[in-house]
Amino acid sequence: MRKLTPFDRFAQTTPRLITARVIHTADAADSAATAMLTDRGRIVAIGTVDECAAAAERAGLAAERIDLGDAVVVPGFVDAHAHPLMFGQMMTWVDCGPEKARSIPEIVALLKAAAAEAPEGRPVRGYGYEQRNLAEKRHPTRFELDEVSRDREVYLMNASGHGGVVNSYTLDINGVDRDTPNPDGGEFFRDADGELTGELSDAACNVLTGVHGVKIGHHGPNFHLADEPEEHLRQLDAATQRFLAGGVTSIGDCQVTRREFDMYLRLAEAGRLELRVSMYLLSHLLDEALEMGLVGQFGNAHLSFAGIKFYADGTLGGWTAYFPDGYVGDPCRTGQLYHEPADYAALIAKAHAAGLQTATHAQSPTAIEMVVSAIEAALTERPDADARHRIEHCGLPTPEQIARMASAGIRPVNQTQHYFNWGEGVEEAIGTPGERFNPLGEFERAGVPMTISSDAPVAEPIPLEAIQTAVTRVTRRGHRLGPDDLRISALAALRAHTIEGAVSIGREDDLGSLEVGKYADFAVLSDDPLSVAPEDIAAITVHETWVDGERRHHV
Repeated sequence: MRKLTPFDRFAQTTPRLITARVIHTADAADSAATAMLTDRGRIVAIGTVDECAAAAERAGLAAERIDLGDAVVVPGFVDAHAHPLMFGQMMTWVDCGPEKARSIPEIVALLKAAAAEAPEGRPVRGYGYEQRNLAEKRHPTRFELDEVSRDREVYLMNASGHGGVVNSYTLDINGVDRDTPNPDGGEFFRDADGELTGELSDAACNVLTGVHGVKIGHHGPNFHLADEPEEHLRQLDAATQRFLAGGVTSIGDCQVTRREFDMYLRLAEAGRLELRVSMYLLSHLLDEALEMGLVGQFGNAHLSFAGIKFYADGTLGGWTAYFPDGYVGDPCRTGQLYHEPADYAALIAKAHAAGLQTATHAQSPTAIEMVVSAIEAALTERPDADARHRIEHCGLPTPEQIARMASAGIRPVNQTQHYFNWGEGVEEAIGTPGERFNPLGEFERAGVPMTISSDAPVAEPIPLEAIQTAVTRVTRRGHRLGPDDLRISALAALRAHTIEGAVSIGREDDLGSLEVGKYADFAVLSDDPLSVAPEDIAAITVHETWVDGERRHHV
């Protein structure tokens, strides 16, 4: 039997009085301070330096003075929707994103170089391309990936995370040919002559994840590829450092299976769980969670269970979100729903009746309608003014759906970096309505609380980039997406990535703002995101990230 190791004790052993140019608290009054007193991982006082020094004297604390000079302090960013293990795994693959490759030949060259360095037979995996950002404005084909290798697996994951392209060898060893039927909830794409192109999406990724991957019959996709446990731990360690570098101190992991749960427990036991993680179990585990009595949040300061994750449809980036009339960019594509509405409503009702928060991936108006209707029905059956059911991404809700979300207390969890990276592609996919993608300004006017997150690895966990995009709605290519009334203020965006993120994961009593009694989790910035020009917010540097009153990252 393994010895139990406590991992909920505070890390801070030295009281500290910290001063800075300004400390944005993100509390209800949106107040600012210049000093903060911390002890045993908690905030003891916040205000002026004299007020904090007096508080230290009253408490008998011999506080170490830390002067951050002209730096600006904000609450640690809460990334309420991310996939840390998948992100860590991507970091071991070949980066084929827009900063590394702008054309298909450049992608092939990157993958070829990786194949030349890899042991014989080891798969070559790349990630990060978005077809509309490439010079060719299309996906690579299997024949182009055959140039990388014809005797080992080659997989190039799309930036959406919901599929990509494989080489011919990968199709051959899995017995996939032009006559292979599409799996329920996925597609092996074909050209006009019926020949496989190598592109695959959603449940078709079974050829990569194996038959035990979570597929449509199990309520949603699981795109994590299996590695040895020690490799997964290394991947999580690497991902943790990237989150901390962005100023992130708390995460909502929105795709937790036994694998992720086991990795978090191993990290915690080894004392390596530096971030705070709230876990959302994939919905195929709903019955097991209920059988074990997991009918509410539980855990400790660093690792907790938050709720259940569902999928309603696919992704806009990969054109698998459900548009029954087809995409403007390709009328033959409709995407798919992961459930019949009645089946989905029954699952939501079951989770809600047990008091569980649900978080459902939904992008298209049809998918969002299925979610909103199911939650409304569940609330009618069992009223709960604080259920906090979430819609993940919530890309294109109608104004009428937004009003109903406000009435039902449904919380959208958006990713503004999605439209920073490929916002033009949404308009190309579905036409002019795509300019409303992630309509934060509409949410704000309707009284719907907003949460901003990264969805890493779909986007890098860079909260300041996400905040800038929410304020400007300007994409990576310089295009402004939609009218100005879809934008929000820098303060609203900061709150969306801090205190509102904490509310979305049910941790606002401890996290998300800098207030007396809360955890001393904060980021130290080179400048003030609330006073610089909106287009300069992303250029601000995260100098330090503190968790539990201790410095976990610095540059």
